[in-house]
Amino acid sequence: MVQPSHAPSGSPPFALPVSGRGWLMLALATAGFALNFWAWALLSPLGPRFKDSLGLSSFQQSLLVAVPVVVGALGRIPVGALTDRFGGRIMFPAVSAATIVPVLYLGLAGHSSLTALLIGGFFLGVGGTAFAVGVPFVNAWFPPERRGLAIGVFGAGMGGTAISALTTVRLVDAYSTATPFLITAAVLAGYVLVAALLLRDAPGRTVPTEPLVRRLAATVKLGITWQAAALYAVAFGGYVAFSVYLPTYLKTGYGLTQADAANRMAGFVLLAVAMRPIGGWLSDRLGPVRVLAGALAVVVAGAVVQAFTPALAPVGTLAFLSMAAALGAASGATFALVALRTPAGQVGSVTGVVGAAGGLGGFLPPLVMGSLYGAYGTYAAGLVLLAVVAAAALVFTLTRVRASVEGGDGRRRPGRGHTTVDTAA
Repeated sequence: MVQPSHAPSGSPPFALPVSGRGWLMLALATAGFALNFWAWALLSPLGPRFKDSLGLSSFQQSLLVAVPVVVGALGRIPVGALTDRFGGRIMFPAVSAATIVPVLYLGLAGHSSLTALLIGGFFLGVGGTAFAVGVPFVNAWFPPERRGLAIGVFGAGMGGTAISALTTVRLVDAYSTATPFLITAAVLAGYVLVAALLLRDAPGRTVPTEPLVRRLAATVKLGITWQAAALYAVAFGGYVAFSVYLPTYLKTGYGLTQADAANRMAGFVLLAVAMRPIGGWLSDRLGPVRVLAGALAVVVAGAVVQAFTPALAPVGTLAFLSMAAALGAASGATFALVALRTPAGQVGSVTGVVGAAGGLGGFLPPLVMGSLYGAYGTYAAGLVLLAVVAAAALVFTLTRVRASVEGGDGRRRPGRGHTTVDTAA
């Protein structure tokens, strides 16, 4: 059941206080997300190096960095549902421990051939499922009026990919190919211990009793599931696609060195990370529909500009940074929408489906970009496709999503433009 807020028009909604333990759990969850994403992104900065050393084609290189993305995406569906059932206290250490195995394999034995890298990358995808653990875990600790900000802060853990971008190539150059993998595995092992000792699920957390298959079936019947999935496929999918393919794009399209390309990719990631909690915070105040619409409009404009392959300084840099900020804000706004409109016992399941859509949204673009460049020697067509998809998402947001928020699936909060869900229903 959806109930309207009784807050006076134009006044901020009443915000319940959050305990110190709630903020501690948010910090621990964000750290776990960042570390798992660090591991998840280890192959991307090394893509150009493996292309040269193993003689890979552009498509094979794209496949190498895309495999962990798609496995991590699909894995979020069962992991999100399992988190609804068992809680983040169990699932965070479990996912982190499972990620250590492929990290060690890739560092010690799995980087000598394309087949070995694909096998390691497949299981490395486990690290990408940590997102589906953290959203329901954090959601349960915060009241609805604070969830946009809280889940946005948690989402900033996607900056773990920036850690990989900034350190992986340097560590390989200074020491060996195994070094970044061994360091990441050791840090993950430390987090597993800390999480097992300190993580606690929120008091009164709603624990579903229905079987997993039945809960997933109920999840796919919710309108918010598919609306948010479509938006997240564009917002987070665009972020993932750029974070894994931007080093290759900059090296091939602009002739940058591998280290310079990785540094610029890190700047893209950091800006997107910083904007994610801002997108959630703005959604708490303006409503997620307005934030999504504004962000998607910026993505359309940035993609169109970059399709002409302007000089990197300053136009190309401004285009990429604008898209980074917009994709980060849109990702935060999407999960502000999920947090406000999803029944408590289904947050993990919905997050799993939506998160999978985001990851899959990042799987295809690197393959398309690699194929188009191999065929035509230009990335323009791929960027035009991004502009078209973002424009379609913008229209969808202003029509179907807005209509479902203001009526039907939910009511607009007076003066605020977002919904309150009666999670006891």
